Amino acid sequence: MTAAPERRERDDAASEELARRIASIADSKKGEDLIALDVRRLVGYTDFLVICTARNERQAKAIHDEVYHQLKRDGRLPARVEGEREAEWILIDYLDCVFHIFTPDLRDRYRLEQLWGEAAELELVPA
Repeated sequence: MTAAPERRERDDAASEELARRIASIADSKKGEDLIALDVRRLVGYTDFLVICTARNERQAKAIHDEVYHQLKRDGRLPARVEGEREAEWILIDYLDCVFHIFTPDLRDRYRLEQLWGEAAELELVPA
């Protein structure tokens, strides 16, 4: 019975590493107000939500493209992507980590940090 907790610890480390990697890539493309929320104890469908703001739709698309291409090089493809065409709110679902890229107006409107206010914040170290 000890194998399952060890396996979960490795999964936790991998999902945390993924959240940090996504945030680092977004930061390299000048994503703003980056936050990673640990939702493991709150939901069963993902471990982390990474959220950032892009100044405009063009930057949101650039952040999406960079995250997608860098993770694809690592052999990781998203389960789904939503909002890529409009690029006001892009959601990239990597299962263990869901990445949200917002333009300022939509981030203010949806306030995911408040919605998930009971989630612990993962400390992100600036690159």
